Order: sequence, then structure tokens, then C-alpha cells
Amino acid sequence: MTRGIAALIALAVAFAAMFATPADARPPGWSAGTAGRPLATCIRRAAPGDDPRAIARDLAGFDCITPQKQLGSGDFWVISEPVGERSRSRRPLNARMLSLWQGQVTLHVLYTDGRIETMSDDPVGLTKRVQLGAIIEYPLPRLRAPVDRLLWKVEGASNINGVVRNVRIATQAESDRANLFMAALYAAFGGLCIALLTYNLALWVTLRYGFQLAYAAMVAALMAYAVTSSGALAWLVPDIANTTRLRLNYLLLTFAATSLLWFARTFFEEHVFGPRLRLFVRLNMVALLSSGIAFALFAPLAPNLLNTLYNMVFAAMMLPVLAILHSAWHNRSNFLWLFGIAWAAPIVAGCLRVLNGLGVLPWSFWLDNSTLISMAAEALLSSIAITYRIRLLSRERDAALAAETVARRLADLDPLTGLLNRRAFLGHAIGRPGSQTLLILDLDRFKQVNDAIGHDGGDEVLRTVARTLRGLVPAGAMIARIGGEEFAVLSSSAEPVDPDRILTRLRATRMPYDLRVTASIGSAQGLIADERDWKSLYRAADQALFDAKSAGRDRARTAIAA
Repeated sequence: MTRGIAALIALAVAFAAMFATPADARPPGWSAGTAGRPLATCIRRAAPGDDPRAIARDLAGFDCITPQKQLGSGDFWVISEPVGERSRSRRPLNARMLSLWQGQVTLHVLYTDGRIETMSDDPVGLTKRVQLGAIIEYPLPRLRAPVDRLLWKVEGASNINGVVRNVRIATQAESDRANLFMAALYAAFGGLCIALLTYNLALWVTLRYGFQLAYAAMVAALMAYAVTSSGALAWLVPDIANTTRLRLNYLLLTFAATSLLWFARTFFEEHVFGPRLRLFVRLNMVALLSSGIAFALFAPLAPNLLNTLYNMVFAAMMLPVLAILHSAWHNRSNFLWLFGIAWAAPIVAGCLRVLNGLGVLPWSFWLDNSTLISMAAEALLSSIAITYRIRLLSRERDAALAAETVARRLADLDPLTGLLNRRAFLGHAIGRPGSQTLLILDLDRFKQVNDAIGHDGGDEVLRTVARTLRGLVPAGAMIARIGGEEFAVLSSSAEPVDPDRILTRLRATRMPYDLRVTASIGSAQGLIADERDWKSLYRAADQALFDAKSAGRDRARTAIAA
């Protein structure tokens, strides 16, 4: 838990330091997604019959102080500060701005000689202007006069995050570098997602752990979200409306967040989740999916209201996350610290986005894309957590298999002598290929042994006999204690065990209290293809044992199986 909190604090400090750094002090490539020189803008509401020339001359009617978001939705005019540059063949200029929820957008390019060039786009037309990083770009017409100002008329602006935002004037070379940089960034992210997705799906097919499937779903949703939010979808499907692309952004981000909760639910041990917490997580997953689907379906009707509800549901997602972390800490989960580190980046990014919405932190391109960046970090760190989780599960599985093997061995062994018991002996004997030789050994007058030295002494005699047999039989033979003082030896007829040798060794073996212990042995040869063969062979060996006993004991006899 302590390591997870430390990681959270470290990430917060690092993120805040990056976003608080002045633009001119940031490293090269920091603003590659918003290349070019920034232009300040002013805004005013549009009215029916407005003329762009008259609007451009009436600068006093524009508000340059009030944040755009405070003006609500509707139709607006937005004018830039003076540009003062000329778009040339050798150095063409582009006007760039963020892709926002807009209906019809008309850009009037005002030149110092009084000419006006106009470009008008509906949402489908805007899609054709989208660059990587979800930047709308207008190539400025190349005239002899310099560009004076840029004047936009935006109709149907939801003004969720602004009407016209982050306006920049960039050369074509700067735009190309920005696209190249963003292509490399998103390609790296896509490659990471494909690798993680392929690897974890392959593991899931083999291991079938639920958290692997949840993780794969999360990575797939993030990859799809990257395609839409980066603007790559506009290149793949140029006839899609830009507002539809934005609606897909909301929906896919919802899928990713829901998959995160699913992953959290399946990643921790089952004892972390009580009935109430399980229900709470399910309800939040349903709320997330419902908000994303509602925005995707009904955003054109009330984008601001649905966006507010969507953000509220996303903010509420922190509650089940905190509840899961608290329960994992309370129940001493082995995976809490790894999960805390993996979630640190999304939590910090979410907090920074809230601070940006409150005006505490300034807007930046990377802060606006922090969701994708933080989720990429989460996906990568979660893969490490999954590896650790699988490692622990593998250890548990290996320990369980070892315990099962020991239990099976103990169930197959006679606890006194360590030899096979009757059940295990029969299980291994029936079906052995080729002709087999069965010896049945019975200790002579064993009741007198027990009466003379007690049952403990008798048990030690049985153990001594078992050790003697182990030292005499070949490696492929089987030895079992099949009764109280009765033993069985089964070997291939190609390597038979000499019963007389066993008897000689028993006579020479020192027994407890120097007691003299002898045995009688009956042997028989035959096949043991099935249980019927076994019964036939056993009857023959048992008859031979009876004959040895009848002949005076301490001897061996052989019979032929029927």
C-alpha cells in the first residue's frame, strides 16, 4: 500500500511540474501536437443577417476576457489577433485549431488589402480537415497581401470545451513535423496495445483466468479510442461526421473505463469482494456504459447536459476504485501495491483534468490527451501486475499439484512399511505386458512373534522384512504388503526373483530381539491382461504358498496358473 501511495505522489508531482512549466521552457517536440505560433482570440454571439466585413470592423463588440465556456451553446463569431504573415508558395501557412463539437463552421480569411477568402464546412467537411492529434487545419490561400485576421462563424457550437480553441498559425513544414511526431506517438501506442493484446489473449486461451480477458478488453477499447481521439479515424473514414467521431470517443472511453472496473473486479482475490462491494462495482459498470451509450445516441439533442452527466458518472467511478483499494488493504491482498501503482497514472490524470476544468491549471495539448497517456501507462503497468499475478497463481498451482501427488502416494502406500498397499498393487499389476512372476510371501507363525515381543516388535519385524525385499528385487519389480504379514512381489518372467534367495536372506537378517523369523513363499507365472488373469495367477500362487506351509514352512513352492 505504501509503495502505491508513493508512486501516486511521485506521478502527481511529475505531471504537475510538466504542465506548470512555461511553454518556452518545455523541451522540443512538447507542443508538436499544436505546432505553430499561437493566436489570441475574441468572441461574440452571432445574430441573423450578420455580415463578416461589418463584424470584422466592429472589434468593440468582441469579448476578449470572458472564457468561452461561460457563454453557453449557440452560434458565435470568433476573431483572431492580427496575423501579419503572407502565405507563399515556398512557405505556405495553415490555420490550426482544436476539433470541438461544432455544426457548420465558416472561416473568413481577412487580408490587409481588404480581400476575404471564405471556407465553409459541415461536420463531414470538418472531418476532411482533421490532422493527427485531432487538429482541424485550414490551408490559407496564397495571395500577394499578408493575412490580417482570421474570422470564424461557428453555428451549433455546444461550447463544452470552447467554441474555437487553441488557434495557431503554422507553416506547412511545422504541420508536417507535427503529423509525423503524432504518427510516431500513436504508432508506438498502437504497437504496445497490439503486443499486449496478442500476448494476453494467447495466455487467456491457455490459462483461462478471467482477469486476462478483462485486461484484453480494456486494451482493445483503448486502442480503438486512440484511433478515434487521435483523428486517425478521419483519415480512415473521411466521410464520417466529425461530431460522430467525437461521439465515438465518449463511447470507447466508456468501454475502456468499464473494462478497468471489470479488470479490478477479477484481478484481486475473491475474498476482497463482499456482496455489497460486488453489487456496487456492477452498478458503476452499468452506469458507465449507460452514460457512454446515451451520449453516443442522443448527444445531438442535448450535448451539454449529456456531457455533464457523463463527467459526473466518470467522477463517481473513483468511488468503487477507492472501495476496492480499501477492501484489498483491509483483507491483506497480495496484489494491492501493484494495482495501486498501475492506477496511479489514471487517478492523477483525472485529478489534473478536474483542476484544468476549474481553471487552476492552464490548458495544454498533453493535458487534453492525458487520458490516453495515463491509460497507456496503466495498461503497461497492469501487464506487469498480471505477470506477477500469474506467477503467484503458478506457484499455488504447483504447490497444489505437489500436495496432490503426495496425497496420492500416501493413499497408495502401506503406512507401516512404505510398500504399496493391496489396492495400489492391483491397480499397477493388472495390465502389465508380458508374462509375470508373482511371489506371495507369508511370515511363519507370526502370531507367536507378536505374543513374544509385542505388537510394536512385530511391526518392526514387518518393516525389516520390507527393507530386505527392497534390497533383493530388480528395479522393475513391484513389492506390496497385501495383508497383515503377507507380502507380494511381482516381476517380469524375464527377470524372475529367486524365492530361495529371499528365504536365505531372511534367515540371515537380524530381527528385533535376535528373534528367528522365517517365511513361506508360493510362486506362479502367467499373464495379467485383466482382472480374470490376476485372479487365476493369484489363486495359483496362493495354492503354492499353501503347499509350502503344508510341507513344513520356511520353503518355497511353485504352481502353474490355469
